[in-house]
Amino acid sequence: MKILVLNAGSSSQKSCLYEITTENLPENPLQPIWSAAIDWTANNDYGILEIEANGVEKEFKLNPEKRLEGISKMLETLSQGETKVIENLSEINVVGHRVVHGGSDYSEATLITDKVKATIKNLIPLAPAHNPNHLEGIEAIEKILGNIPQIAVFDTAFHSQMPKEVAIYPIPYEWFEKGIRRYGFHGTSHKYCSQKAAKILGKPLEYLRIITCHLGNGASLTAVSNGISINTTMGFTPLEGLMMGTRSGSIDPAILIYLMREYGFDAEKLNKMLNKESGLKGISGKSGDMRYITNTMQEGDELAQLAFDIYIHKLRCCIGEMLASLGGLDVLVFTAGIGEHSAIVREKTCAGFEFLGLKIDKEKNTKPAMNTDISAPDAKVAVLVVHTEEDWAIACECWHKIGQT
Repeated sequence: MKILVLNAGSSSQKSCLYEITTENLPENPLQPIWSAAIDWTANNDYGILEIEANGVEKEFKLNPEKRLEGISKMLETLSQGETKVIENLSEINVVGHRVVHGGSDYSEATLITDKVKATIKNLIPLAPAHNPNHLEGIEAIEKILGNIPQIAVFDTAFHSQMPKEVAIYPIPYEWFEKGIRRYGFHGTSHKYCSQKAAKILGKPLEYLRIITCHLGNGASLTAVSNGISINTTMGFTPLEGLMMGTRSGSIDPAILIYLMREYGFDAEKLNKMLNKESGLKGISGKSGDMRYITNTMQEGDELAQLAFDIYIHKLRCCIGEMLASLGGLDVLVFTAGIGEHSAIVREKTCAGFEFLGLKIDKEKNTKPAMNTDISAPDAKVAVLVVHTEEDWAIACECWHKIGQT
Protein backbone atom coordinates (compact mmCIF):
# COMPACT_ATOMS: atom_id res chain seq x y z
CA MET A 1 0.00 0.00 0.00
CA LYS A 2 1.26 3.47 -0.94
CA ILE A 3 0.17 6.12 1.54
CA LEU A 4 0.66 9.82 0.95
CA VAL A 5 0.64 12.00 4.09
CA LEU A 6 -0.01 15.75 4.08
CA ASN A 7 0.76 17.73 7.22
CA ALA A 8 -0.14 21.40 6.77
CA GLY A 9 1.12 24.03 9.19
CA SER A 10 0.23 27.69 9.41
CA SER A 11 2.79 28.63 6.73
CA SER A 12 4.03 25.27 5.51
CA GLN A 13 3.00 22.08 3.77
CA LYS A 14 4.94 18.93 4.58
CA SER A 15 4.34 15.67 2.81
CA CYS A 16 5.78 12.17 2.53
CA LEU A 17 5.05 8.87 0.79
CA TYR A 18 5.22 5.53 2.57
CA GLU A 19 5.18 2.15 0.89
CA ILE A 20 4.01 -0.77 3.04
CA THR A 21 4.75 -4.06 1.31
CA THR A 22 3.98 -6.49 4.16
CA GLU A 23 0.65 -8.00 5.21
CA ASN A 24 0.93 -6.48 8.68
CA LEU A 25 2.18 -3.12 9.82
CA PRO A 26 5.90 -3.17 10.62
CA GLU A 27 6.86 -3.11 14.30
CA ASN A 28 8.97 0.02 13.78
CA PRO A 29 8.26 3.12 11.66
CA LEU A 30 9.31 2.94 8.02
CA GLN A 31 11.30 5.68 6.38
CA PRO A 32 9.31 7.46 3.66
CA ILE A 33 10.47 6.76 0.11
CA TRP A 34 9.84 10.42 -0.78
CA SER A 35 9.44 13.55 1.34
CA ALA A 36 8.69 17.18 0.58
CA ALA A 37 8.34 20.46 2.42
CA ILE A 38 6.92 23.78 1.24
CA ASP A 39 7.73 26.95 3.16
CA TRP A 40 5.32 29.54 1.82
CA THR A 41 7.06 32.39 3.67
CA ALA A 42 10.71 31.48 3.05
CA ASN A 43 11.27 34.70 1.14
CA ASN A 44 9.32 37.92 0.68
CA ASP A 45 9.00 37.19 -3.03
CA TYR A 46 8.61 33.42 -3.21
CA GLY A 47 8.08 30.19 -1.32
CA ILE A 48 10.48 27.26 -1.40
CA LEU A 49 9.74 23.61 -2.16
CA GLU A 50 12.33 21.08 -0.99
CA ILE A 51 12.19 17.46 -2.17
CA GLU A 52 14.19 14.45 -0.98
CA ALA A 53 14.04 11.03 -2.64
CA ASN A 54 16.44 8.46 -4.13
CA GLY A 55 19.29 10.10 -2.24
CA VAL A 56 18.65 13.30 -4.21
CA GLU A 57 17.68 16.70 -2.83
CA LYS A 58 15.96 19.23 -5.09
CA GLU A 59 14.74 22.77 -4.46
CA PHE A 60 12.19 24.85 -6.37
CA LYS A 61 10.82 28.39 -6.04
CA LEU A 62 7.04 28.73 -5.79
CA ASN A 63 4.57 31.58 -6.12
CA PRO A 64 2.97 31.88 -2.64
CA GLU A 65 -0.11 33.45 -4.23
CA LYS A 66 -0.74 30.27 -6.25
CA ARG A 67 -0.66 27.57 -3.60
CA LEU A 68 -2.62 24.98 -5.61
CA GLU A 69 0.05 25.20 -8.32
CA GLY A 70 2.68 24.73 -5.62
CA ILE A 71 1.04 21.59 -4.25
CA SER A 72 0.62 20.30 -7.80
CA LYS A 73 4.33 20.88 -8.47
CA MET A 74 5.16 19.06 -5.24
CA LEU A 75 3.13 16.02 -6.33
CA GLU A 76 4.66 16.06 -9.83
CA THR A 77 8.05 15.25 -8.32
CA LEU A 78 6.69 11.89 -7.16
CA SER A 79 6.57 10.61 -10.73
CA GLN A 80 8.97 12.89 -12.62
CA GLY A 81 12.64 13.80 -12.64
CA GLU A 82 15.40 12.62 -10.33
CA THR A 83 13.03 12.29 -7.38
CA LYS A 84 10.66 9.93 -9.23
CA VAL A 85 9.56 7.01 -7.00
CA ILE A 86 6.36 5.92 -8.78
CA GLU A 87 5.33 5.71 -12.43
CA ASN A 88 1.98 7.42 -11.98
CA LEU A 89 0.12 9.25 -9.20
CA SER A 90 -2.70 6.72 -9.59
CA GLU A 91 -0.47 4.22 -7.74
CA ILE A 92 -1.19 6.08 -4.49
CA ASN A 93 -3.85 4.18 -2.55
CA VAL A 94 -4.87 6.70 0.09
CA VAL A 95 -4.00 10.20 1.33
CA GLY A 96 -3.89 10.99 5.04
CA HIS A 97 -4.20 14.53 6.39
CA ARG A 98 -3.31 15.84 9.82
CA VAL A 99 -6.20 18.09 10.86
CA VAL A 100 -5.67 20.23 13.95
CA HIS A 101 -9.28 20.73 15.00
CA GLY A 102 -12.10 18.20 14.62
CA GLY A 103 -14.30 19.55 17.39
CA SER A 104 -16.35 17.04 19.37
CA ASP A 105 -17.70 15.25 16.30
CA TYR A 106 -14.75 12.93 15.62
CA SER A 107 -13.03 10.54 18.01
CA GLU A 108 -11.02 8.61 15.40
CA ALA A 109 -9.51 8.86 11.95
CA THR A 110 -12.33 9.52 9.47
CA LEU A 111 -12.90 9.09 5.74
CA ILE A 112 -13.23 12.60 4.33
CA THR A 113 -16.66 13.41 2.92
CA ASP A 114 -18.46 16.66 2.16
CA LYS A 115 -19.80 16.57 5.73
CA VAL A 116 -16.30 16.20 7.18
CA LYS A 117 -15.04 19.08 5.04
CA ALA A 118 -17.95 21.22 6.24
CA THR A 119 -17.04 20.46 9.86
CA ILE A 120 -13.39 21.40 9.27
CA LYS A 121 -14.56 24.64 7.66
CA ASN A 122 -16.98 25.45 10.48
CA LEU A 123 -14.15 25.02 13.00
CA ILE A 124 -11.87 27.56 11.27
CA PRO A 125 -12.60 30.18 14.00
CA LEU A 126 -11.08 27.78 16.55
CA ALA A 127 -7.99 26.99 14.45
CA PRO A 128 -7.68 29.91 12.03
CA ALA A 129 -3.99 29.32 11.29
CA HIS A 130 -4.40 25.63 10.43
CA ASN A 131 -7.87 24.42 9.40
CA PRO A 132 -7.99 26.58 6.23
CA ASN A 133 -4.70 25.03 5.12
CA HIS A 134 -5.98 21.52 5.83
CA LEU A 135 -8.98 22.22 3.59
CA GLU A 136 -6.66 23.62 0.95
CA GLY A 137 -4.67 20.37 0.92
CA ILE A 138 -7.80 18.20 0.80
CA GLU A 139 -9.26 20.16 -2.09
CA ALA A 140 -5.93 20.17 -3.94
CA ILE A 141 -5.81 16.35 -3.76
CA GLU A 142 -9.39 16.17 -5.04
CA LYS A 143 -8.47 18.26 -8.07
CA ILE A 144 -5.22 16.47 -8.81
CA LEU A 145 -5.98 12.85 -7.83
CA GLY A 146 -9.74 12.73 -8.24
CA ASN A 147 -11.76 10.39 -6.02
CA ILE A 148 -8.84 8.82 -4.16
CA PRO A 149 -9.78 8.00 -0.52
CA GLN A 150 -8.66 10.72 1.88
CA ILE A 151 -8.48 10.27 5.64
CA ALA A 152 -8.58 13.03 8.25
CA VAL A 153 -6.52 12.30 11.37
CA PHE A 154 -7.61 14.81 13.98
CA ASP A 155 -5.28 16.24 16.64
CA THR A 156 -8.30 16.45 18.94
CA ALA A 157 -9.45 12.82 18.53
CA PHE A 158 -7.16 11.24 21.15
CA HIS A 159 -8.57 13.57 23.81
CA SER A 160 -12.23 12.93 23.02
CA GLN A 161 -12.70 10.53 25.97
CA MET A 162 -11.59 12.98 28.66
CA PRO A 163 -14.11 12.94 31.54
CA LYS A 164 -16.58 15.80 31.74
CA GLU A 165 -15.03 17.25 34.87
CA VAL A 166 -11.85 17.74 32.82
CA ALA A 167 -13.46 18.80 29.54
CA ILE A 168 -15.96 21.38 30.82
CA TYR A 169 -14.96 24.90 31.82
CA PRO A 170 -16.48 26.40 35.00
CA ILE A 171 -18.56 28.94 33.08
CA PRO A 172 -22.35 28.77 32.46
CA TYR A 173 -23.16 25.25 31.22
CA GLU A 174 -25.01 26.60 28.18
CA TRP A 175 -21.63 27.45 26.61
CA PHE A 176 -20.53 23.83 26.82
CA GLU A 177 -23.71 22.92 24.94
CA LYS A 178 -22.64 25.45 22.30
CA GLY A 179 -19.23 23.84 21.86
CA ILE A 180 -17.00 25.77 24.25
CA ARG A 181 -15.05 23.02 26.00
CA ARG A 182 -11.54 21.66 26.35
CA TYR A 183 -10.58 19.75 23.20
CA GLY A 184 -6.83 19.24 23.53
CA PHE A 185 -4.30 19.05 20.69
CA HIS A 186 -1.11 17.23 19.59
CA GLY A 187 -3.20 14.10 20.01
CA THR A 188 -1.51 12.14 17.22
CA SER A 189 1.88 12.69 18.86
CA HIS A 190 0.67 11.94 22.40
CA LYS A 191 -1.02 8.73 21.27
CA TYR A 192 2.00 7.54 19.31
CA CYS A 193 4.47 8.33 22.11
CA SER A 194 2.41 6.61 24.80
CA GLN A 195 2.18 3.47 22.66
CA LYS A 196 5.90 3.65 21.85
CA ALA A 197 6.73 4.05 25.55
CA ALA A 198 4.93 0.81 26.36
CA LYS A 199 6.85 -0.99 23.60
CA ILE A 200 10.20 0.37 24.81
CA LEU A 201 9.51 -0.81 28.35
CA GLY A 202 7.99 -4.10 27.23
CA LYS A 203 4.89 -3.54 29.36
CA PRO A 204 1.16 -3.50 28.52
CA LEU A 205 -0.03 0.01 27.73
CA GLU A 206 -3.21 -0.46 29.74
CA TYR A 207 -1.24 -0.92 32.97
CA LEU A 208 0.91 2.20 32.64
CA ARG A 209 0.29 5.70 34.00
CA ILE A 210 2.06 7.95 31.50
CA ILE A 211 2.67 11.67 31.12
CA THR A 212 3.73 12.59 27.60
CA CYS A 213 5.50 15.95 27.22
CA HIS A 214 5.27 17.23 23.64
CA LEU A 215 7.64 20.18 23.85
CA GLY A 216 8.16 22.09 20.64
CA ASN A 217 7.41 25.67 19.65
CA GLY A 218 3.89 24.64 20.57
CA ALA A 219 3.79 22.47 23.68
CA SER A 220 1.37 20.33 25.65
CA LEU A 221 1.25 17.54 28.21
CA THR A 222 -1.15 14.62 28.34
CA ALA A 223 -2.02 12.22 31.14
CA VAL A 224 -2.54 8.75 29.67
CA SER A 225 -4.25 6.01 31.68
CA ASN A 226 -5.26 2.64 30.22
CA GLY A 227 -4.05 3.96 26.86
CA ILE A 228 -6.58 6.84 26.99
CA SER A 229 -6.06 10.58 27.37
CA ILE A 230 -7.74 11.60 30.63
CA ASN A 231 -6.30 15.12 30.85
CA THR A 232 -4.21 17.46 28.73
CA THR A 233 -2.92 21.01 29.04
CA MET A 234 -4.27 22.57 25.84
CA GLY A 235 -7.97 23.31 25.83
CA PHE A 236 -10.52 25.13 23.68
CA THR A 237 -7.59 26.26 21.54
CA PRO A 238 -3.84 25.47 21.46
CA LEU A 239 -3.22 28.63 23.53
CA GLU A 240 -4.10 27.14 26.91
CA GLY A 241 -1.60 25.45 29.21
CA LEU A 242 2.18 25.61 29.07
CA MET A 243 4.34 28.62 28.29
CA MET A 244 5.49 28.09 24.68
CA GLY A 245 7.79 29.62 22.10
CA THR A 246 5.60 32.63 21.28
CA ARG A 247 2.35 31.69 23.08
CA SER A 248 1.57 32.76 26.63
CA GLY A 249 -0.17 29.60 27.76
CA SER A 250 -2.69 30.00 30.59
CA ILE A 251 -2.94 33.44 32.20
CA ASP A 252 -5.51 35.27 34.33
CA PRO A 253 -8.38 36.03 31.88
CA ALA A 254 -8.99 39.33 33.67
CA ILE A 255 -5.71 40.57 32.15
CA LEU A 256 -7.46 40.61 28.77
CA ILE A 257 -10.41 42.57 30.14
CA TYR A 258 -7.97 45.05 31.68
CA LEU A 259 -6.04 45.50 28.43
CA MET A 260 -9.29 46.09 26.55
CA ARG A 261 -10.58 48.65 29.04
CA GLU A 262 -7.39 50.51 29.84
CA TYR A 263 -5.30 50.20 26.66
CA GLY A 264 -7.89 49.83 23.91
CA PHE A 265 -6.89 46.31 22.83
CA ASP A 266 -9.26 44.64 20.36
CA ALA A 267 -9.55 40.95 19.48
CA GLU A 268 -6.87 41.06 16.79
CA LYS A 269 -4.37 42.86 18.98
CA LEU A 270 -4.99 40.45 21.87
CA ASN A 271 -4.64 37.47 19.55
CA LYS A 272 -1.34 38.75 18.15
CA MET A 273 0.10 39.41 21.60
CA LEU A 274 -0.94 36.07 23.12
CA ASN A 275 -0.03 33.85 20.14
CA LYS A 276 2.88 35.66 18.46
CA GLU A 277 4.55 37.94 21.01
CA SER A 278 4.42 36.08 24.32
CA GLY A 279 6.04 32.95 25.78
CA LEU A 280 9.81 32.68 25.54
CA LYS A 281 9.89 35.45 22.96
CA GLY A 282 7.81 37.80 25.08
CA ILE A 283 9.98 37.43 28.20
CA SER A 284 13.37 37.34 26.47
CA GLY A 285 12.39 40.16 24.13
CA LYS A 286 14.28 38.50 21.30
CA SER A 287 13.43 34.89 20.43
CA GLY A 288 11.00 32.05 21.04
CA ASP A 289 13.63 29.44 20.16
CA MET A 290 14.74 27.42 23.19
CA ARG A 291 18.19 26.97 21.65
CA TYR A 292 18.66 30.73 21.63
CA ILE A 293 17.34 31.00 25.19
CA THR A 294 19.67 28.36 26.63
CA ASN A 295 22.70 29.69 24.76
CA THR A 296 22.23 33.31 25.75
CA MET A 297 21.33 32.61 29.38
CA GLN A 298 24.69 30.83 29.69
CA GLU A 299 26.27 34.07 28.43
CA GLY A 300 24.62 35.99 31.26
CA ASP A 301 21.45 37.27 29.57
CA GLU A 302 19.13 37.84 32.55
CA LEU A 303 15.90 37.96 30.55
CA ALA A 304 16.76 34.72 28.76
CA GLN A 305 17.41 33.15 32.17
CA LEU A 306 14.08 34.47 33.44
CA ALA A 307 12.27 33.10 30.38
CA PHE A 308 13.83 29.69 30.97
CA ASP A 309 12.97 29.71 34.68
CA ILE A 310 9.32 30.60 33.99
CA TYR A 311 9.16 27.89 31.32
CA ILE A 312 10.43 25.21 33.72
CA HIS A 313 8.18 26.44 36.54
CA LYS A 314 5.08 26.25 34.32
CA LEU A 315 6.14 22.84 33.01
CA ARG A 316 6.55 21.42 36.51
CA CYS A 317 3.22 22.87 37.62
CA CYS A 318 1.40 21.29 34.69
CA ILE A 319 3.11 17.94 35.30
CA GLY A 320 1.71 18.21 38.84
CA GLU A 321 -1.77 18.65 37.39
CA MET A 322 -1.34 15.55 35.22
CA LEU A 323 -0.06 13.62 38.27
CA ALA A 324 -3.22 14.51 40.16
CA SER A 325 -5.36 13.09 37.34
CA LEU A 326 -3.34 9.87 37.18
CA GLY A 327 -2.93 9.33 40.91
CA GLY A 328 0.72 8.37 40.40
CA LEU A 329 3.24 7.92 37.63
CA ASP A 330 5.05 5.06 35.91
CA VAL A 331 6.51 6.82 32.86
CA LEU A 332 7.46 10.37 31.91
CA VAL A 333 8.03 10.86 28.16
CA PHE A 334 9.85 13.77 26.50
CA THR A 335 9.26 14.30 22.79
CA ALA A 336 9.23 16.89 19.94
CA GLY A 337 11.96 19.44 19.20
CA ILE A 338 12.71 20.64 22.73
CA GLY A 339 11.74 17.43 24.47
CA GLU A 340 14.02 15.34 22.26
CA HIS A 341 16.99 17.68 22.04
CA SER A 342 17.24 19.87 25.15
CA ALA A 343 19.08 18.02 27.91
CA ILE A 344 18.87 21.00 30.29
CA VAL A 345 15.07 21.20 29.97
CA ARG A 346 14.75 17.50 30.80
CA GLU A 347 17.22 17.79 33.70
CA LYS A 348 15.62 20.85 35.33
CA THR A 349 12.12 19.48 34.86
CA CYS A 350 12.90 16.13 36.47
CA ALA A 351 14.81 17.77 39.35
CA GLY A 352 11.49 18.92 40.79
CA PHE A 353 10.11 15.40 41.16
CA GLU A 354 12.79 13.41 42.95
CA PHE A 355 10.32 12.86 45.80
CA LEU A 356 8.44 10.55 43.43
CA GLY A 357 11.53 8.46 42.81
CA LEU A 358 11.96 10.18 39.45
CA LYS A 359 15.69 10.45 38.76
CA ILE A 360 17.61 10.64 35.52
CA ASP A 361 21.05 9.36 34.60
CA LYS A 362 22.91 12.58 33.76
CA GLU A 363 25.24 10.90 31.28
CA LYS A 364 22.38 9.26 29.40
CA ASN A 365 20.45 12.54 29.47
CA THR A 366 23.33 14.51 27.97
CA LYS A 367 23.57 12.35 24.87
CA PRO A 368 20.44 10.22 24.74
CA ALA A 369 19.76 7.67 22.09
CA MET A 370 16.28 8.17 20.69
CA ASN A 371 13.54 5.89 22.02
CA THR A 372 15.43 5.03 25.17
CA ASP A 373 15.14 5.14 28.96
CA ILE A 374 17.34 7.82 30.56
CA SER A 375 16.28 7.20 34.16
CA ALA A 376 18.82 6.33 36.86
CA PRO A 377 19.25 2.65 37.83
CA ASP A 378 17.49 3.16 41.18
CA ALA A 379 14.64 5.33 39.80
CA LYS A 380 11.06 4.28 40.46
CA VAL A 381 9.72 6.16 37.42
CA ALA A 382 10.93 5.55 33.85
CA VAL A 383 11.98 8.67 31.94
CA LEU A 384 11.99 8.19 28.17
CA VAL A 385 13.14 10.26 25.22
CA VAL A 386 10.91 9.30 22.29
CA HIS A 387 11.19 10.53 18.73
CA THR A 388 7.65 11.45 17.73
CA GLU A 389 6.59 10.10 14.33
CA GLU A 390 3.37 11.94 13.55
CA ASP A 391 3.53 11.25 9.81
CA TRP A 392 4.02 7.53 10.37
CA ALA A 393 1.19 7.54 12.91
CA ILE A 394 -1.07 9.15 10.29
CA ALA A 395 0.01 6.53 7.74
CA CYS A 396 -0.85 3.77 10.23
CA GLU A 397 -4.31 5.26 10.82
CA CYS A 398 -4.86 5.23 7.04
CA TRP A 399 -3.70 1.62 6.82
CA HIS A 400 -6.16 0.56 9.52
CA LYS A 401 -8.99 2.58 8.01
CA ILE A 402 -8.62 1.50 4.40
CA GLY A 403 -7.29 -2.02 4.93
CA GLN A 404 -4.89 -3.91 2.76
CA THR A 405 -5.24 -3.88 -1.03
